[in-house]
Formats: sequence, structure tokens, C-alpha cells
Amino acid sequence: MPTSAFPPAAVLPTFDAARRQGRLRQYQLQLIERVQAARSGALAARKELGVMLGGRRCLLDLTQLGEIVIPAGLQIQGVPLAQDWYLGLLAMRGRLTAVIDLARYMGEPACAAGGDSRIITFSPRLGMNCALLVERVLGLRQQRGMQAMSLHDALPWAAQALCDSEGQQWLRLDLAQLVQSERFLDAGFGGAPAHKDIF
Repeated sequence: MPTSAFPPAAVLPTFDAARRQGRLRQYQLQLIERVQAARSGALAARKELGVMLGGRRCLLDLTQLGEIVIPAGLQIQGVPLAQDWYLGLLAMRGRLTAVIDLARYMGEPACAAGGDSRIITFSPRLGMNCALLVERVLGLRQQRGMQAMSLHDALPWAAQALCDSEGQQWLRLDLAQLVQSERFLDAGFGGAPAHKDIF
């Protein structure tokens, strides 16, 4: 058989790299299955996805989420004259998706894309082709057993603070309310500066 039938050795993945990719793929598939299970009502107890945003633990409703994507290798195209929390546009599955740094939007330090960061798309039912950049995904969390806490300057889309059995505090976010916020809908510098929508 001619040697041209075989690809160069340099392009073949190492065993360790292939194993890591396999584990990552399996983890993503498990998360997707759980998101789909939550949407169908198969999870009796309410579970939400825990993420880290600007050093703050946040909970996202699984029914409001699409997919979880690793940003490595993806190119976010910046948009001139946009707010600093509006990172730009990303081509995903043939569609342009707006990528938001929600930590920056909330007045926290900007989220740096690194090895643990993820891009989480909104569910199509929210009617907005948008995604969030998060520092890392913390896995599924169950509200049962969490205690409600008082929250200063509560907003319609971030109106509930919870404390788990380990004493960790969580901020529950409602993306359906967020996409109706006047400030969120106007990402340009000529937007609504007087509209208070940050902590």
C-alpha cells in the first residue's frame, strides 16, 4: 500500500490528547442530557446549572439554556462602539450569536477567556440569539436545602440570593427577564445610561 494513503504522523492526536477529548465530550454529553431531561420534566427536584461569573456563584435555569461550548479556537468578532460587556459576534452553526460578558454587565471584573471558561447559549425559546461567557461551569445544583437570603438592590432578572448547606452563596439569574431589560437590549454607547440595571 502506498505511504500516501496514510496521514502524516504530525497530525495524528496523541493517546493522552484523544483520551482528554473523549472525557470532555462525555462530560458535555452528560450536561446536554441533563438539560434535555430538565426540559422534559424528568427531573422532579428543581436543578439549575451553577456557573462562576466575576468571582460570584450564579445559578441558571436549565430550561433557559441551549448548549455549552468551549471557546478555545472560536473567534469572537468585536463590534465597534459597543459597550464593554458586549464582546461581539460569534459564528455558531451557521448563525451569528451575540456573546455577552454578564459579569461585566453586572459591574464585576471582566471574564477572561481561559481553559475553564465556557460559552453558554440561550434557549431558542427566549427569542434572542445570544450567549454568555462564564469563567467556569460548576455543575448542577439543587435548590432543595438552600435557604433564601436578603438581597440588596435586587433586579427583576437577579432577584434571588440563596445559601447552600456549605455556606456558599448563590445568585439566581433569570435570563428570560434579562432579555427584556432595556439596558441589555441596547448594547451601544448611545444606549440608556440613566437606566440603573447593575448592582
